[in-house]
Amino acid sequence: MRSILTIAILFLSVATFAQSPVKWSYASKKVSEGTYEVRISASVSNPWHIYSQASPEDAATPTKIVFKKSPLLTLQGTAKENGKMISKFEESFGKTVKFYEGQVEFVQIVKVKGKAKTKISGTIEYMVCNDHECQPGEPVDFSVALN
Repeated sequence: MRSILTIAILFLSVATFAQSPVKWSYASKKVSEGTYEVRISASVSNPWHIYSQASPEDAATPTKIVFKKSPLLTLQGTAKENGKMISKFEESFGKTVKFYEGQVEFVQIVKVKGKAKTKISGTIEYMVCNDHECQPGEPVDFSVALN
């Protein structure tokens, strides 16, 4: 009986650990003819935080959004971040890092060549930390329709 209880506790611990503290969602919004805002939103569970794209790479791993190349699409600049950015000196890194708690939205302007219905896809790389530990997030693949 003890071994069954031990196995059940171990299974629950692994299942809880495997859940990411970040939930991602994606949307697109047409802003003018052939131009779209691609919105990538992160909802971060308390007490975790996710790092800005502008956080120093030699400290925390910054969030990185890599869009797959497409002959039909042109990215306009880099993704902008919407949220309450926190800049804080972190003893563990020995540097000032930039991060978000709760919510952050990454907005990329995309132009579509011609009138083709298409999608934009890519991968998000990130890291989350709390006051005690850091976890590299599993790379997240995404795809958003532009039509």
